[in-house]
Amino acid sequence: MVRDDGKRNFALREGDGSESSVFSGNTPRQAALKAARRIDPASSESDADRTKLRLREKGTDKVHVYEGWAWEEEPPENSPDWLEDQDAITEANVSKQGIKHLDEE
Repeated sequence: MVRDDGKRNFALREGDGSESSVFSGNTPRQAALKAARRIDPASSESDADRTKLRLREKGTDKVHVYEGWAWEEEPPENSPDWLEDQDAITEANVSKQGIKHLDEE
């Protein structure tokens, strides 16, 4: 279901079918990127392990399947003041694997 501000809610599904967290975004990819940042980050993007992320769109039977990975980087030089105290920031990326429906799982 789309909220008044245009965002949709996506529940992160575990392997047993339970839904542990809810992420919002205008697109499923936005929500998947937020979920991927919670993955234990690697020291670099090339070393990052890929994790399967399954996000069910609330109000529908669609499950968006992504492969996500996270890594740590130094903050950019033009970062805001509050970020200067951080040694590293977590970056993430996702790759869409497809859409499934709950009755297919």
